[in-house]
Amino acid sequence: MDFDFTEEQRLLRDSVGKLFASRYADFEKRKAYAKLPEGFDRAVWAEYAEAGLLALPFDEAQGGFGGGPVETMIVMEEIGKALALEPYLAAIVFAGAALRHGSSAAVRDEVIPALAAGETIVAVAHTERSSRHDLEDVTTTAKRDGDHFILEGEKSVVLGGDTADWLIVSARLAGSRRDRDGIGLFLVDAKAEGVSRRGYPMQDLLRGAEISLASVRVPAARQIGDLAVLERARDETIAALCAEAVGAMEALVGLTVDYMKQRKQFGVAISVFQALQHRAVDMYVALEQARSLAIFAALSVADDDAEARGKAMALAKAGVGKALHFVGQQAIQLHGGIAMTMEYKAGHYFKRLTMIDTMFGNADHHRRRLAA
Repeated sequence: MDFDFTEEQRLLRDSVGKLFASRYADFEKRKAYAKLPEGFDRAVWAEYAEAGLLALPFDEAQGGFGGGPVETMIVMEEIGKALALEPYLAAIVFAGAALRHGSSAAVRDEVIPALAAGETIVAVAHTERSSRHDLEDVTTTAKRDGDHFILEGEKSVVLGGDTADWLIVSARLAGSRRDRDGIGLFLVDAKAEGVSRRGYPMQDLLRGAEISLASVRVPAARQIGDLAVLERARDETIAALCAEAVGAMEALVGLTVDYMKQRKQFGVAISVFQALQHRAVDMYVALEQARSLAIFAALSVADDDAEARGKAMALAKAGVGKALHFVGQQAIQLHGGIAMTMEYKAGHYFKRLTMIDTMFGNADHHRRRLAA
């Protein structure tokens, strides 16, 4: 099988790399973006839109480019290298997948063109305080009231939720707390009466939010899917996260090797010590194994067989999770104390990699999925 990129994909990789180099090569810029009220720079988000990145996965009918999982993988690798703060994963990958697979044509025509143009942001509110990684563990309720649904409940750690204009909320239409049946997805105006949000920076400086829904009225036409749609969107997001992790690991390996060449001990660069060389090689091997799994995830995520697709994503997430912990821990140790400072980039890569591992289930969780 040929795993080489097409000419168009290579051009995409080069253009995205140049965009992030201009905005994130200077680490001080990232620190400045994180201090902005929204946790990222809207001007950079507008550049995403101008470059076509926000339109990439959507159909041409909604102003998109019809890109697939491989194109998303390319973009997410570059986001991982740059430690970019913009809500691309939350709004374009995760929420975008839910809109593409679950919403009606009318809803797609209403929301996606504005999302692709950078004029609106969408976030998925699915996690609850006791749900952990189980998408079906939902206590938020949706009760029919004529042409509307009334939503009541609480959502936690909503990625990008404090800056979103629309929220895709999972709510229970019927059944008990952990039943797989009876779950619906609803597109909610984030400024609707009864919606309250509390945003905060997370450990990796991306933004999360706690969201409360108190008698929020949602038109019935904005029910956009069920648990199967949410699971498909999750699988696409897992594939994207694997690619982001590869990008972050690649940058961290390069940063560590460069540091070893500069840091001197006993009058010589520590890169000459064979034991440390072996550790650097082991980091590179783990990186390349993770890269293979990320490619596997990208090639498997379009599978319409939900069970086969889920197993493929679990395999990739478990393997990438193991690799990112090894690479991150080795990088911290080889850097020494400087890696633990807020001023130096290595620790920020490790924080983001650790957050990637926990999102949608860590490596242990997905190993249990595979063993079940």
